[in-house]
Amino acid sequence: MIDSSTGEYEVLTPPCFSLVLASGSSARQALLRDSGIAFTVRTQAIDESLHKKEGRQTGESAASVALRLAAAKAQAVSREADRHNAFVIGADQMLSCEGEWFDKPNSRQSARAQLCRLRGKTHFLHSAVVLCRRGEVVWSHVEEPKLEMRDFSDVFLDAYLEVEGEACLASVGAYRLEGPGIQLFRPD
Repeated sequence: MIDSSTGEYEVLTPPCFSLVLASGSSARQALLRDSGIAFTVRTQAIDESLHKKEGRQTGESAASVALRLAAAKAQAVSREADRHNAFVIGADQMLSCEGEWFDKPNSRQSARAQLCRLRGKTHFLHSAVVLCRRGEVVWSHVEEPKLEMRDFSDVFLDAYLEVEGEACLASVGAYRLEGPGIQLFRPD
């Protein structure tokens, strides 16, 4: 950020601590970068399917599982010796529609199938964020926006998938609201 009185570049993140994003998501990185916050990226692989399976078995909500996943990612990075004193952000999303949980599609065919199941329906995007330090959760939050997908045609769907290409595989629900996926939704 540029200080208008001095014309110098200033960082809003205090130099007394470091901030680490425990996510390879380009969208999450852009949010922090665009807000002028200094951070580094460090990821640790976690078994998301195991957390989702345990959540289903214990009757957890999709929001609770999203929070569980965000915490697992942040805690894994936060426990690393070189990241021990840093604040670590973990985030994850779950999508649910009529009791069904959706994962990121693994092919354009599965992306098309997901979008066909969501077409004309209301679904929830359970978005969780966790802040950890020294392996402990110090703050967490979940938002659950309700989104109503419009009843688009098959021709539109095929054109959308062609425009999005492989990018539709990087997001739960096969859409990016910050991209062409916004066109899948009803305008208010």
